[in-house]
Amino acid sequence: QLELQLAEKRKNIYDNLSRWERVQLARHPKRPYSSDFISRIIDNWMEIHGDRCYADDRAMVCGIGKMDDIKVMIISQEKGRGTKNKVVHNFGMSRPEGYRKAIRLMKLAEKYNIPVVTIIDTPGAYPGLGAEERGQAEAIARNLFEMSTLQVPVITTVIGEGASGGALGIGLGDVIICFENTWYSVISPEGCASILFRDPVRSEEAADAMMVTAKDLEGLGIAD
Repeated sequence: QLELQLAEKRKNIYDNLSRWERVQLARHPKRPYSSDFISRIIDNWMEIHGDRCYADDRAMVCGIGKMDDIKVMIISQEKGRGTKNKVVHNFGMSRPEGYRKAIRLMKLAEKYNIPVVTIIDTPGAYPGLGAEERGQAEAIARNLFEMSTLQVPVITTVIGEGASGGALGIGLGDVIICFENTWYSVISPEGCASILFRDPVRSEEAADAMMVTAKDLEGLGIAD
């Protein structure tokens, strides 16, 4: 009886969360990350490294494996768990080489007729000086151009945060799936509040104005 009451109470709480509360829930450190999904649903996983131009970006974890006997190319963003792991994965913020690695492997998947599954969970593309010098905006724009013409199915899944061009750089797909407590937007609520309201404290107001949640996106026809 107590377990039933607990389940009902939990459902009532989660069904009535505000947009800002869902944004915070999407960022919760105990949420499953890309590596958790890959380890549980992908067999014969083989990670593939490097963009063949500059370096291997650990914020973008890519590889090939099998999902229910179907070969898939996985392109995922990984935040990392624990301080050391977060630093290795740069808190899920990809540099240009990450996006170049992603599109290199998408083109490889196209060559061998393998469907692409992208997993989005990022606070945005890395805004550092080095990333800008190496063409962050160009790398994301190139990905959008190439993904729009890929001749294999692309399934995009938002499992946490989907912020700005950092998410869009691997987010152009035939189907966009958003988990219930996720958000996907052109900018973070804090960024929007800082620019439009000149006050980051008004992030909750910005989240409502932008309609960032999965339910909103489905209603707008953005998420499937």
